[in-house]
Amino acid sequence: MDHEQAMRRAVELSRAVLGTTSPNPPVGAVVLDADGAVVGEGATQPSGGPHAEVVALAQAGDRAHTAVVTLEPCDHTGRTGPCSQALLAAGVRTVVVACSEPTAQAGGGVQTLRAAGVEVRTGILEDEVAAGPLAAWLHRQRSGRPFVTWKYAATLDGRSAAADGTSRWITGEPARADVHRLRAESDAIVVGIGTVLADDPQLTNRPDPGHQPLRVVVDSRGRTPQDAKVRDGSAETLVVTSPDGPVDLPALLADLARREVVSVLLEGGPTLAGAFLRAGLVDRVVGYVAPALLGAGPAALLDAGVGTIDDAVRLHLTDVTRLGDDVRLTLVPHDTRTRRP
Repeated sequence: MDHEQAMRRAVELSRAVLGTTSPNPPVGAVVLDADGAVVGEGATQPSGGPHAEVVALAQAGDRAHTAVVTLEPCDHTGRTGPCSQALLAAGVRTVVVACSEPTAQAGGGVQTLRAAGVEVRTGILEDEVAAGPLAAWLHRQRSGRPFVTWKYAATLDGRSAAADGTSRWITGEPARADVHRLRAESDAIVVGIGTVLADDPQLTNRPDPGHQPLRVVVDSRGRTPQDAKVRDGSAETLVVTSPDGPVDLPALLADLARREVVSVLLEGGPTLAGAFLRAGLVDRVVGYVAPALLGAGPAALLDAGVGTIDDAVRLHLTDVTRLGDDVRLTLVPHDTRTRRP
């Protein structure tokens, strides 16, 4: 297996642990022997557990020759020891890295390895890897706030519900199952009080009941009913109020960052989505479009601060996937297309 093939496998490994590693990054690692055969694979374990390199090295044993890692090995002692030293102790001769460590605290791994005589290759598939499972974590480190994905479901004519308010179900089961995947990969789910009052959602994920994101209700006037499903105890819930007016969204994200939230899934209705877009706080859009027409009913998005076509929020399409009869569109704001998260 060549280094690029091994790096793509490392990305697959990291994707499988999305949502379970925060505040640590979801890193993947593949260890090769001297002939290029895979002898160890690993991904970051939940906080306090071993990092990806340590898991892969344990499998490889004395056959470890080359380590291929999505993120520069850490060079500090936190809840676990430095991965740079683990690689040296295992006798690894070559280390292949996609993305550099962005924090001063954990950086320096590449320098330590090179100083010890290890051959280090950096920047392998860097842009591809940075746009993958590491995107939210890298964004959190560089911007200081969580990465926000706005998810919505709508008919082909952009309606999120019928004229009488009914919205179950716009999309089919495959699309709804995919939403649970998104929830499982997120640290927090944010909705507005309108969604809670209209739909009474539970906001949990089915794929991994043992890992439930923080449920956040933006409720400026404190109207969340005591018997609402978001208060059912199946996951932690934060109800955010603001007696002086609308909730300060940048302040909310700053508070979530202090709670070690790295990725946010915004499932709020059209009003809250518009507020996030107006504030420039949406980093990715995932839209589920159903082959149905309503002709009337609530739109999927309300006031986003766009008064003229020149102010339109332009998006770059990064993926199109068919889910049963529905289509999932994944997009990023156009001004972030060439900017690393």
